[in-house]
Amino acid sequence: MRALGVIPIDLWAFEGRWAVSREIADTKGADGQFAGEALFTREGAGLRYVETGVLRVGAAQMQAERQYTWTSGAGIEVWFEDGRFFHRFDLAETAAAAHDCPPDWYEVSYNFGAWPAWSSRWRVTGPRKDYVMTSRYVRAELPAIPRQLSG
Repeated sequence: MRALGVIPIDLWAFEGRWAVSREIADTKGADGQFAGEALFTREGAGLRYVETGVLRVGAAQMQAERQYTWTSGAGIEVWFEDGRFFHRFDLAETAAAAHDCPPDWYEVSYNFGAWPAWSSRWRVTGPRKDYVMTSRYVRAELPAIPRQLSG
């Protein structure tokens, strides 16, 4: 049995392919869903996060992609694609962080208690934004590698 709040993972445990499902509950009526994958690959001293999939908002459907870099230091640090700092969180069963992007405010809570399945929940508020976005991650099945036939 492990101690409450401590999980036996580090940055490198995220490496690989994850299936992502996301629900967006918008108080202004622009609810949405996302289905796709996130791929964490080693890049320098960290992991490159590339997410691709289909986003549906109302009747509209579009391809969506986002990229971040995750590094470790005093916890996990998440950086935008352009190199700006986004947020930092500790690897514990539950973790939280915030990001001030005036005029909007972003708060995230991570849940790693069912590792290797995990989730994030973003609460975003601002003059034009008011939504909760919940993402769930599970290890994606890798396609079978065909074996070479001998002889």
